[in-house]
Amino acid sequence: MPPFPTATTASATSHLALLFLLSSSSLFFLYKSIRLRRKPSPATGPARTTIPTLLYASATGTSKTLAARLSARLTADVGVPVSATDAASFDPEDLPSVPLLLLLVPTHDGGAPPPSAAFLSRWLEESAADFRAGALLLSGLRFAVFGVGSRAYGETFNAAARSLSRWLRALGAVEVVPVGEGDVDGGDLEAVFEEWSGKVLRVVKGEELNEGVEGESDGLDELELEEEESDVDDEEEAVPGEIDMEDIAGKAPARRQNGKVEGGLANGGQNGVKEMVTPIIRASLEKQGYKILGSHSGVKICRWTKSQLRGRGGCYKHSFYGIESHRCMEATPSLACANKCVFCWRHHTNPVGKSWKWKMDDPLDIVNAAVDQHTKMVKQMKGVPGVKPEKLEEGLSPRHCALSLVGEPIMYPEINALVDELHRRRISTFLVTNAQFPEKIKMLKPITQLYVSVDAATKESLKAVDRPLFSDFWERFLDSLKSLHEKDQRTVYRLTLVKGWNAEEIDAYAKLLNLGQPDFIEIKGVTYCGSSATSKLTMENVPWHSDVKEFSEVLASKSGGVYEVACEHAHSCCVLLAKVDKFKINGKWHTWIDYDRFHELVISGKPFKSQDYMAVTPSWAVYGAEEGGFDPDQSRFKKERRHGTAAVKG
Repeated sequence: MPPFPTATTASATSHLALLFLLSSSSLFFLYKSIRLRRKPSPATGPARTTIPTLLYASATGTSKTLAARLSARLTADVGVPVSATDAASFDPEDLPSVPLLLLLVPTHDGGAPPPSAAFLSRWLEESAADFRAGALLLSGLRFAVFGVGSRAYGETFNAAARSLSRWLRALGAVEVVPVGEGDVDGGDLEAVFEEWSGKVLRVVKGEELNEGVEGESDGLDELELEEEESDVDDEEEAVPGEIDMEDIAGKAPARRQNGKVEGGLANGGQNGVKEMVTPIIRASLEKQGYKILGSHSGVKICRWTKSQLRGRGGCYKHSFYGIESHRCMEATPSLACANKCVFCWRHHTNPVGKSWKWKMDDPLDIVNAAVDQHTKMVKQMKGVPGVKPEKLEEGLSPRHCALSLVGEPIMYPEINALVDELHRRRISTFLVTNAQFPEKIKMLKPITQLYVSVDAATKESLKAVDRPLFSDFWERFLDSLKSLHEKDQRTVYRLTLVKGWNAEEIDAYAKLLNLGQPDFIEIKGVTYCGSSATSKLTMENVPWHSDVKEFSEVLASKSGGVYEVACEHAHSCCVLLAKVDKFKINGKWHTWIDYDRFHELVISGKPFKSQDYMAVTPSWAVYGAEEGGFDPDQSRFKKERRHGTAAVKG
């Protein structure tokens, strides 16, 4: 047991405490009045090439691809053989012995780095906050960070890259190239990366960039910053390699460049209203076959339109609702979306956003341009083998508009005026919303059929599948379903099944039925759109039609008799559930639409309900029919796996 402190030991302790306080005061005085510098040593010979450590962390593959490109450039242009290494396999304890670190990292969930960089990030953050580590731990390290993100996420845009840079600087490392901030949705990723890479190559070669690197105050309040300004001569430049008392205290000072203090908040953005579609986005979408209308709308001819022009069958909407596919126009008044879904057909080449912030085109101009471009694409089918002249003539007068091409149509501020114009031309409307704008659903005028995409049934899986921009995405999702329940016209839950992501949540889906109480539930297997850096989906995630049927039957049984399986379209791997009390009359389904009656009801201006414009479903479209939802008046056309084709009637 240690002895009790004596008067002598207590006195010694007091003296030590006093000495510590005096030393602290001296350090504080030095901090406020002097700056210690480590002068750069004079050059002793030609610049030497530095061999860097190149790390990447990747969520969708973009950072990995960029790292591979940088590795190739370092090898080809500088002659430095550098391999790109996953940050997950790098030990941060080795950082003090690394001369130059190149790090490429995306921003993941809520501003955090992806899982593969989680350990490195945590190590840096904890070390920067640990007074025992100090600001000299990585004083021998130079570094450059490139971030991959999306400005649509607001404050968390490239937050991971900026945080890593801040922690490295707090530990004494020298940032040789400012953080590169690539925007995958703004169209400037390639240009920003090329500029950043060029600077990195010059550093590796040993060249001087002669440009200041912005620092951050990292907690300096306004008073401290003003005092710092008064202590520095206006002509003083930041000296490479200098050590400041603030660095020793774990602070990274605001740097003075050309008489101005830098490192504060950036004045980003542009004054004025910009166009939604940048030249790069336009080129990408046009390459995929889209016709861009004005500054934010688009139209594209559907493969089922081409199919029915040749009498080779229509899409599932033909089987379920009586749509004439050869007279259907796929369009959108907003190419932007508030989600970045893993199964996006556009591979995220369209813009994203949480609110309308772009130049806005007139709804009449959009409709005119859409019909004009659609009919031009239909005319191009003239002379194509198999196209029937009478179908081609009908196709030149579209009678249906699927406002589901891409993006979020309901974001367009004049969506009601656009819908009114379509209805005035006796063009029916099928509008799909991604369940993130409940207030827009409430103010929407009558639509022929209104869809809400229900891509998952739990908060966790919805976040993983849709990758929404809104932080309150789950609340918005639930409120959207509730808003759907208030509509008197036909409403639909649209479920896209992705094996391994959401297809196993059938009990959770059943619980969501009471919120929106839709007239119909469309259940469709995900369509595989090929490999993409923005999606991890493979053919393993695509369910068979038998899987979709089984899911549909179980979901119907869990509804307690409210819904039954009504229709199917085997070719599209799609099944329809319908409300029994509304649409099954005397044992016959009435899922089809009387489109002429719908337009009469709209013109009347009187309230009407979904039952007021329903029509009998033909027997070939009913679930379990031998035709599997294929119209017997059409000719089934199958492509052989090798050479040749075969046409089979009905």
